[in-house]
Amino acid sequence: MIDIGANLTHDSFDKDRDEVIKNAQDAGVDAFIITGSDVSCSHKARDLAHQYSACCFATAGIHPHHASEFDGEAEAAIQALLKDEKVVAVGETGLDYFRDFSPREAQLFSFEQHIKMAQENDMPMFLHQRDAHVDFHPVLKEHRDDLSRVVVHCFTDNERALFDYLDLDCYIGITGWICDERRGAHLLNLVQNIPLNRLMIETDSPYLMPRNLKPKPKSRRNEPKYLPHIAEFVAKQLNLPVSELINYTNDNSKTFFNL
Repeated sequence: MIDIGANLTHDSFDKDRDEVIKNAQDAGVDAFIITGSDVSCSHKARDLAHQYSACCFATAGIHPHHASEFDGEAEAAIQALLKDEKVVAVGETGLDYFRDFSPREAQLFSFEQHIKMAQENDMPMFLHQRDAHVDFHPVLKEHRDDLSRVVVHCFTDNERALFDYLDLDCYIGITGWICDERRGAHLLNLVQNIPLNRLMIETDSPYLMPRNLKPKPKSRRNEPKYLPHIAEFVAKQLNLPVSELINYTNDNSKTFFNL
């Protein structure tokens, strides 16, 4: 399996990152895309991808939470990272109106500048959208023809948003959010509308631990080793053997990130 969204730069992994990766590999997770969420994090993601070169790759970008940090210096740093052989996508970038940690104008500017970088470097985009479809979709639609591959990662939105992204030939990343009976129940039906050649899976660890894990882990830290649980749960919703789902998501991930 391939975890397309693992925040392995997070400080909660600093004391046992080797063990976390080994445990995930023992569980059947063969590769990890380490998410870059600001300049510093993107450098760390790149460095980890080289340190664990047999199994890890990285993205480089500035999350909308940090969009107010985007300036010429940040852009130059991301551009340089995109030249690295272990960096396989532009992002994480997009819009987040749920938290609004950065002004919306700054988020839109950063998002559009990341799109330009993806165009210039002919690289796929790793996108974040939460409570911002009304602005996110028009921006993406305007530039979609000039982009290569696009994934809306950690999809949690509604049917309209899903169909809008599929109409733009986007990939969709599903996390353990779908296992949350409080917040993710609507995804049980929506996931059935995702074409199998556009579906990918991820943990977004250390966040979004699947709530239906049994036995319930003592730690609240999500880990890539729980990706098989997400795969099994999604396969059940699609009435597919889990091995078939894994084959599809692996092929999609390899194609998307050019692994």
